[in-house]
Amino acid sequence: MSPLRCLIVASVLALPAASHAQSAVQTSGATIVVPAYGEVTRANDEAHATFAIEEQDKDKSAAASRVNLKMKQGMEILRRGDPQAKLQTRGYYTYPVYADETPARPLPKPQRQLIGWRVGQYVDLTTSNLAGLPGTVAAAQRVLTLNGLHFGLSRQAQRELDRERIEAAYRNLNDRVGFILAAMGRNPSDASIDTVDFEGTGNYAPNAPQAMRAAAMPAAAPASVEEPSFEPGETTLTMRVVGRVKLR
Repeated sequence: MSPLRCLIVASVLALPAASHAQSAVQTSGATIVVPAYGEVTRANDEAHATFAIEEQDKDKSAAASRVNLKMKQGMEILRRGDPQAKLQTRGYYTYPVYADETPARPLPKPQRQLIGWRVGQYVDLTTSNLAGLPGTVAAAQRVLTLNGLHFGLSRQAQRELDRERIEAAYRNLNDRVGFILAAMGRNPSDASIDTVDFEGTGNYAPNAPQAMRAAAMPAAAPASVEEPSFEPGETTLTMRVVGRVKLR
């Protein structure tokens, strides 16, 4: 082989090493911003149900008396069906009811005719006894109306899942930093994490239930109600983290 050809071959073989060295020089002292993402899912372990009672009568006291009695009966049913559940009453209201009459001819100041009173109240139930929930709800529906129901995570489950999503996000950050360093031809020992910015914006708590409109109730509740069917579903928590990596 001629001396010129030997020189050309040596130059070609040296190109990858020279390119790697040039890449390492160009990235020295650089700061890399790496976004990462963590997501964890767990089955819901808590239910939040809202029951309502509403009565209407010409006599305001009579309507209030029936509401008070039925709410007391309904709460007793809920306590028997689920002794460990948490109950909270709220939203007691009393509204006048007017006749929807349209005068034959316009009047200067039409007077609305009061024909009765509408009285109602809500009670919220929070329980982790999901297996017994259908039976408890069916029993309470003999007196009260199921006005809303949603599932979520208990405080303990939220705490555990929050820890898991932080770990998942940080683990994903380390994995992505490793991938980027490998693509740049750098060793993990050449880099150090300068800043870790946790921007957790996942749903920490289940969505709040929508505002509930009072619905008129029938005068007589049915003797028995078939058990409803519920699927608690699951909750997913997410977290976004951004790391600043410094290269030597």
